[in-house]
Amino acid sequence: MLEGKYKYIVKSVGMRFILFCITCLIVIVSTSCHDVEEFENDPRGNFEALWTILDEHYCFFREKGIDWDEVHDRYARQISPEMTQRELFDVCSAMLDELKDGHVNLTSSFDVSYYSKWWSDYPQNYDKRLVEEHYFNFDMRQASGLKYGVLKENVGYIRYSSFSLPIGEGNLDAVLSYLSTCQGLIIDVRDNSGGDITNVDPIVARFITERHLMGYMVHKKSPVRNDFSEPYAYYLDPAEEGRVMWGKPVAVLVNRSTFSAANNFVSVMKSLPNVIIVGDVTGGGSGMPYTSELPVGWGIRFSACSVLDSNGEITEFGVSPTEGFKVDLDPEEALAGKDTMLEAAIEYIKGK
Repeated sequence: MLEGKYKYIVKSVGMRFILFCITCLIVIVSTSCHDVEEFENDPRGNFEALWTILDEHYCFFREKGIDWDEVHDRYARQISPEMTQRELFDVCSAMLDELKDGHVNLTSSFDVSYYSKWWSDYPQNYDKRLVEEHYFNFDMRQASGLKYGVLKENVGYIRYSSFSLPIGEGNLDAVLSYLSTCQGLIIDVRDNSGGDITNVDPIVARFITERHLMGYMVHKKSPVRNDFSEPYAYYLDPAEEGRVMWGKPVAVLVNRSTFSAANNFVSVMKSLPNVIIVGDVTGGGSGMPYTSELPVGWGIRFSACSVLDSNGEITEFGVSPTEGFKVDLDPEEALAGKDTMLEAAIEYIKGK
């Protein structure tokens, strides 16, 4: 296991947010003490500015086996002085697609680039209506961003659709208290494309009884490509005394559209005892974002700080389901009102 040089204890949701802000500040400071090249506001200048920003800050070149110099030369041949902004945007977007990263976006006044193949080339594996109609008859409770209820097998179910939706400690108390007599719990984060990573901690804190290693972080040390710090660990303490905790079996439902903050949540939950991950490999997206701007005024956002799991492994390419629990949504069973992924989770809980 990696023993990073620095260790952070996360006692509250706010502290983890501060940790990420500090990391981003480290990146900015550590890479700003060098001569900054100025680029002209023309097609060539904007192209070179974009390539250079990524070259100095992007964090997954090595892991993805990308020859960024070769990419530069290939796309640079498509740049001409007379090209329109639309044409330039399209070339730049195509170059960014080489990164195969859902966190990479080029934003102009007329379009936003987005790499979708991290999820679009895979089965969707989630049908909201199937769950809500056939398992709950459209009768579910809701506490802030959480929808929840009790399945007929006396298994608790929580649906969290986006980490952008806020969750208070009182919400978690209410939900877990209502489900406390259930045999086990299913947390469904299929189609959860992420959001606010600070919403991960208060949930995880309800499933741990002692300080837990959440993972490691790595930041850029200099503008030199692939020049990174040693991994440093961050930890989370259990929820404060008096909060409702959960110690029964847990199954987390995932699909390829489980991304970014949701991917981080799955990575952490997988490291806990008595928790299994059911479904497909998640969509990944483990880099913390960095933003900059081109001379033309377009914004660029991409992954700059890598977040590793508790084993020191990269999760940019996704988190695999627990061995033996790789399950897809069967279309024929779905027509008959059965979610085969949810059924697999229910069977696991019933067998504990």
